[in-house]
Amino acid sequence: MEFVQDLEDRMLFAVPKKGRIYETCIELLKGCDIHFNRSSRQDIALVTNLPIALVFLPAADIAKYVGDGKVDLGITGQDIIEESKVEVRQVEELGFGKCRLCIEVPVQGECQSLESLVGKRIVTSFVNCATALFEPLDRAAGKKTTVQHVSGSVEAACALGLADGIVDLVETGESMRAAGLHDIHTMMETQSVLIANKKTTHGDLIEKIASRVRGVITAKKYVLCTYNIERKNLNEAKKITPGRLSPTVSSLDSHEGWVAVSSMIEKKAKGEVLDKLTELGATDIMVMAFQSCRV
Repeated sequence: MEFVQDLEDRMLFAVPKKGRIYETCIELLKGCDIHFNRSSRQDIALVTNLPIALVFLPAADIAKYVGDGKVDLGITGQDIIEESKVEVRQVEELGFGKCRLCIEVPVQGECQSLESLVGKRIVTSFVNCATALFEPLDRAAGKKTTVQHVSGSVEAACALGLADGIVDLVETGESMRAAGLHDIHTMMETQSVLIANKKTTHGDLIEKIASRVRGVITAKKYVLCTYNIERKNLNEAKKITPGRLSPTVSSLDSHEGWVAVSSMIEKKAKGEVLDKLTELGATDIMVMAFQSCRV
């Protein structure tokens, strides 16, 4: 009972308890300066530096707890939100866990189009999404597609005679190809997102966490580039390093006609940016990573 009382007045933040995005979520929490200690046997951890309780749940359940329960904030996939059929507020796209929800069929199978699967057997853990896709096709064709739920090893359903096609997530496609399948239709592209309960009473704290999350995401995407350049070449330099809003420029007291410039540049483009600055005559070029920021 004491532990339950500890949850009073705390914002409940749901995080996947395991799976492919668990470690990435934990790193995101660390980057947001959210401190907690989790016992291996506990699915709830109290944050020590903020009035937050982390709730570790199966990723497939998080949207439901946020949309219909008392959980204020959560991390889950857009596909899970669609499947759960709940109303939540999408706060921020997180840029990881990217994949596609696809219709897959055997490469050598007789069904090689979406229309050819109408009236056939579909196996998936995304029953609502699959049903929503096939219902209008069924009405038009006067047939009934059977959509059956299987929670694991969906790729094996066709080979084992349970299905003519499946609906499943495709990330790299390795598991799909290993099962002798290929995708014939993309239902949606999905990624992990930060979602909020529309009835939460912790709006200010949610916005604080959202700001930290945006800072961590930006820090992963950008680096800080600083350099010196002759003022006559500044306009050209700004085209190379425009920054997110604008570069910061200051005069160099020790070198008349020169300025110091600092600007955020995309991490993936830093090699090309440095090459162009060098060609323009920039000196003392430095690139620095940062862990977080506010944008």
